[in-house]
Amino acid sequence: MKKYQAKLLFEDGEEIVSDYVFDSYQEAFDDACEMLSDYSCGGEVLEMSNPGDYPYDEEEDVEYEIMEIDD
Repeated sequence: MKKYQAKLLFEDGEEIVSDYVFDSYQEAFDDACEMLSDYSCGGEVLEMSNPGDYPYDEEEDVEYEIMEIDD
């Protein structure tokens, strides 16, 4: 049975893989969307709370990938 997992891909080659494995592609897609939103929101909050220490580039291109995992 196929399982699905989300992964974020950053311009500098860094990858963040979700801790969760899902039964459907849609659930993994929803998780990827939430990860992108959390990344964006967290970056904005850090920039506002400590300007300069955590520079936030809202133009940074972050992509996602849904991986198929054989169970």
